[in-house]
Amino acid sequence: MPADKNSADSPGSSGPGKKWEHYELNKNGKPLRVPMHVQKGDLVQIISGAEKGKTGTITNIITKTGQIVVEGANLKTRHNKPKAEGESGQITQNESPIHHSNVMLYSQDQKVRSRVGFREENGKKVRYLKKTGEVLQPKLPEKKPSQ
Repeated sequence: MPADKNSADSPGSSGPGKKWEHYELNKNGKPLRVPMHVQKGDLVQIISGAEKGKTGTITNIITKTGQIVVEGANLKTRHNKPKAEGESGQITQNESPIHHSNVMLYSQDQKVRSRVGFREENGKKVRYLKKTGEVLQPKLPEKKPSQ
């Protein structure tokens, strides 16, 4: 017996609430771009994991996996072999990515973390912190020097 279109057994609806959002997928069924609530340059606080409580700015975003790199957080130590003879090896620390769901936007003025909201001001869509009402300034793309 086929499931009714409006029943909870049909895919895409599990009772009341929003329907599933379907993202564009590649041939393996993975999303091409994971939508995120944070942007490069945002000040965030880590809310779960070993680095819980640390704050920092986002330096890099990996849209395929939904991961971000936070400045000064999730440092991994790497031991590099010497490249030339007579040279000693090196130990470097690199920031590793964490999932975007493990961070929340952080207000430097109020010292509080908050969810992000969207509203229209002067005909433009702006992001703001829901808890404080503080408007997040849009990040302008860096211009590369022309040669």
